[in-house]
Amino acid sequence: MRATLALAWPLALTNLSQHALALTDAIVLGWLSTEALAAATLGANLYWAVMAAPLGTALAATPLLAQARGAGQRPGGAGRGWVRQMRRGARSALWASLVMLIPALLALWFAEAVLLATGQEPRLAALAGTYVRALMWGLLPFCGFVVLRGFLAAMERPAPALWIAAGGIGVNAVLCIGLVFGGFGWDGLGILGAGIASSLANLLMLLGLLGLIARDRALGRFRLLGRFWRPDRGKLAEVLRLGLPISGTMLLEIGVFSAAAIAMGWFGAVAVAAHAVALQVAAMTFMVPMGIGQAATARVGLFAGAGQPRAAARAGWAAVALGAGFMAAMALLLVLGGGAIARGFLGGGDPLAAEAAALAATLLTVAGVFQLADGVQAVAAGALRGLKDTRVPMLLAGLGYWGIGMPVGLVLAAWLGLGPVGLWIGLASGLGGVALLMLRRWQRLSAAPPGLVRVARA
Repeated sequence: MRATLALAWPLALTNLSQHALALTDAIVLGWLSTEALAAATLGANLYWAVMAAPLGTALAATPLLAQARGAGQRPGGAGRGWVRQMRRGARSALWASLVMLIPALLALWFAEAVLLATGQEPRLAALAGTYVRALMWGLLPFCGFVVLRGFLAAMERPAPALWIAAGGIGVNAVLCIGLVFGGFGWDGLGILGAGIASSLANLLMLLGLLGLIARDRALGRFRLLGRFWRPDRGKLAEVLRLGLPISGTMLLEIGVFSAAAIAMGWFGAVAVAAHAVALQVAAMTFMVPMGIGQAATARVGLFAGAGQPRAAARAGWAAVALGAGFMAAMALLLVLGGGAIARGFLGGGDPLAAEAAALAATLLTVAGVFQLADGVQAVAAGALRGLKDTRVPMLLAGLGYWGIGMPVGLVLAAWLGLGPVGLWIGLASGLGGVALLMLRRWQRLSAAPPGLVRVARA
């Protein structure tokens, strides 16, 4: 527990810091207008759905590098071979993300047309397209930051990423407020300014983390960008085998929430704004179990690579317990304080704000119910990634999110007349199904250490 917490809390705070970039955009645009918040929500949901492919390959760096470091700790595994393997793995993760970015950027460039095709209001689609065209240029530096953060997690040195991400909050907040509202003699750019601010913040965070790693004597010796122009085809193929199922899992999860946002558009701007508030809050609490899951990936991968399956199983179960405990507390907070939280997101001068805040408070109550399931599935998936077990979890996610969550949500929302609340009840049921399936998968593997080792080696 202590070892997992020591690694997890900086990772969780880093996730919270990165989420604060999107949260800042939501708060600033919510005070600009309910329409701007609704448009940014539609654009951001499309952005996150499209970025699943490059981000999944970036996340593959953590288990790959953790197992390489663990293999170097085996008897006879000393020497600099594991250093070379970690350098090759990090470079290949960067290359894989770069390859996957090309179609992602192309899709984001036509965000307005995509949203119009899904039946969104033309005004909201146009604003969302403007936002995404500015936001998309931060995708490359963001993926680079995620790869470097995975390297630091594998080295059990997560602090540099935390300090850089924390600094990024302040930079983004200043840029976002200045560019959206203007001042000191220039006019505000509105929703366009929020996208520009986030892209610049991501770029500065990547450059800052590269600088800190290069200046650190222990970390700089890896020379992660050395001969970057020479792709390692064998290692690149390994990253893709591991990362593409992670991308698929993320796409299934992000896609179901993006589809829910699009369905919210059928109920009008108030429903989309309320969905945005509830989703931002739920996503913020999710950052902590996500960080615990990342710690589980690193620690399980380290022990699996070192040939210590029982230690890997203990590390995974410790992480699951921590994630479940935290999210149980968050469930209580959202159920009891949802109304006050919702009112803090929306400006009082907007005539639609009161209606949106009331609906958001109801959605936050539903979000509180699925907090525990969301935390458990995130940590269990992270532990499975530490074993390089990514294909089966992808299938389990597909079954839970799209076989249970979305159909139930649509039936409740449209056929039974529950509207936005019905959609969120469906999302809650889907998350519950995924949590049970992921936990069962981890239980089977961790209960049979020889099988656990075989999965890790495969």
